[in-house]
Amino acid sequence: MSTPQRYFELWDKMNVPGRWVLYQKDIDEYGNRVEPWLFDKGRLVQLEGRPVLGIAHPGRALDFSLTELATPVVTGRVVSLFERLDLGEEVQFIPAQVEGQSEPFFILNALHVIRCIDDARCEHVSYWTPEDGEPELVGKYQNVRGLKVDPARMGNVRICRPWGWTGALIVTERIKLAMESAEITGTRFREA
Repeated sequence: MSTPQRYFELWDKMNVPGRWVLYQKDIDEYGNRVEPWLFDKGRLVQLEGRPVLGIAHPGRALDFSLTELATPVVTGRVVSLFERLDLGEEVQFIPAQVEGQSEPFFILNALHVIRCIDDARCEHVSYWTPEDGEPELVGKYQNVRGLKVDPARMGNVRICRPWGWTGALIVTERIKLAMESAEITGTRFREA
């Protein structure tokens, strides 16, 4: 019997000494508005210009960073690694401009949102209800602690955002190990 696939939440390692912190400016390089929540829908995004990212806290650039909206921003090293892992059908890399930086950066747009959270195995889950006064959110997760995924719901997908809790980014153990082996800076993993 084969061992079930292991999955991990991929987060920003905030305790890297002297690291930078990025934020979304909600505009592109031409000044056009960029909807800030475009990058957690699991869909291809087409933009006229590169989204502009600001530096909220100056410091050392990392290979992997999350903005305040949990949008992953990566270097060409991550793009090359994911290309070697043949993840082209599961992610889109959107060229982005980080203010004051000449090297290229990219927004990592996961192209799958999967209803994969295993409520029973999570530490805590709660849902938005009509009483919360947010009708567009009713039925979605209001809070998830200790997120766990159901491997049976993942299919062959290796990177995704979980439905209803799209601030999280889920990767397979193979991706985790490849990122660690390549010494991609700024990553933190927690088994999901």
